[in-house]
Amino acid sequence: MTRRPILFPCAEQRLAGTLDLADGTTALLIVSGGNETRAGAWDGQAALAARIAEAGYPVLRFDRRGVGDSEGANGGFRTGGPDIKAALQALRRQCPQVARIVAFGNCDGAAALMLTRAQGCDALVLSNPWTSEGEEETAHSPDATRAHYRGRLTDPAAIRRLLSGKVRLGGLVRSLITALRPAPVAGGLVGEFATGIATFHGPIRFLVAERDRTGQTFLGRWNKADPRIHRCPGASHSYVEPHAQDWLFAQILEVLRETGRSTG
Repeated sequence: MTRRPILFPCAEQRLAGTLDLADGTTALLIVSGGNETRAGAWDGQAALAARIAEAGYPVLRFDRRGVGDSEGANGGFRTGGPDIKAALQALRRQCPQVARIVAFGNCDGAAALMLTRAQGCDALVLSNPWTSEGEEETAHSPDATRAHYRGRLTDPAAIRRLLSGKVRLGGLVRSLITALRPAPVAGGLVGEFATGIATFHGPIRFLVAERDRTGQTFLGRWNKADPRIHRCPGASHSYVEPHAQDWLFAQILEVLRETGRSTG
């Protein structure tokens, strides 16, 4: 496996990327979320890219404008369309044998991919999509609260704290009231997502880390019966747990293989 740093243009700026080379004709583009650099949390995206390349698929990850080593100003995920387009073009230039590209994004990286209508991509892996315009809304949404207390009620230590009086009942009652509120009607950002991918005819797979509030909020605002949703028990937002890293790798690898088979 050969790893190569690259620079490529986006509008009037230059973006920094890292390319893991392989001979495959299907490639992976990793779109980072938030202010996260292309290495990912605890170098998780760098490690994932190495594993995918070792399996035979080229991988490009990059810093969007205003993040990490890239030039320009960070305008957030809503302005990420030109960055993604530039990265797709750079990947095809660097790896001319590539016929199809699978894009993977976590959090608002997934949101950016959906808002761009996945133009230039052949398949999408969308993990813990960001569905809130404000952080406060996600942190205290009914679905995130319900998921939190489901986990607490299966934790013997948490139950002992409740019975011993160490848990403040006022805060508990307020949280339970929040959990009983109905989920908001799909619209706003989620409605934009649905519109964005409505005309995309390639495979789409949603990934949800079950210990992640952002992922749980997404489930509360999306159709839970959507067969494209895959859940990872015990996983946090960036899949830092060893079993979650293996699960994430397997999910992406499966989509890459399926997309590659459809090339012919």
